[in-house]
Amino acid sequence: MDTERALETAIVELLDARGPGKTICPSEPARRVDPQDWRPLMEPARRVARRLVEAGEVEMTQHGEVVDPATATGPVRLRRS
Repeated sequence: MDTERALETAIVELLDARGPGKTICPSEPARRVDPQDWRPLMEPARRVARRLVEAGEVEMTQHGEVVDPATATGPVRLRRS
């Protein structure tokens, strides 16, 4: 399984486990895919999250408000749409 597919699976599984309306940080799937060296996976995790936003599967938020992933900077959270 390639890294981006593993990140996508981790995002979906973490959100499903967390429950409706709950959020995750993109670092959580990165840590699941590579617990020892997760930091380099942060941008790939955000890239996968942006694709999931475009597909209508998740929302990206900051301070509880939905943001455009193309322009969001800084810490973000992910939740089911």
